[in-house]
Amino acid sequence: MNSKDARYWIDRLELAPHPEGGWYRQTYRAGLEIPHAVLPASFSGGRAAATAIYFLLDGGNFSAFHRLRSDEMWHFYAGGALIVHVIDAEGNHSELLLGSDPDRGEGFQAVVKAGCWFASEVRDPEKFALVGCSVSPGFDFADFELATRAELSRLHPQRRNLIDRLTRR
Repeated sequence: MNSKDARYWIDRLELAPHPEGGWYRQTYRAGLEIPHAVLPASFSGGRAAATAIYFLLDGGNFSAFHRLRSDEMWHFYAGGALIVHVIDAEGNHSELLLGSDPDRGEGFQAVVKAGCWFASEVRDPEKFALVGCSVSPGFDFADFELATRAELSRLHPQRRNLIDRLTRR
């Protein structure tokens, strides 16, 4: 499986460009819907109980800072290690490292908590990372907020260099 390149997976899995950067395709949307009345007020309507996607990030590209109203669990499948940068509400920065080498601190799964800003990049720009993302309550683009460089830098000026590098103009 490691001999396959990014283009192979993009074509084979029928991935499309993602607004945050990279490539994706939704693979699952639960038939069970959570009614709006039982969700937090920040949700604009009912949501599927869970959703899942394939997500591929090729080296030299990045997934720009964004946040969701739901937790997102990441699953590593193939390629090189992926760094997920997380900035919480207090401005603390942490890194989640997804990959197949536990001796280098990599894990097969990691979770980004709802409301945190996060962005990702492949550790080795010569490689790609193929991962999956599961969201519950399920993903809806109404719950997706792409950061603007100016606003995120205003909120967390101590993270300006990281924000400048992982946001789009």
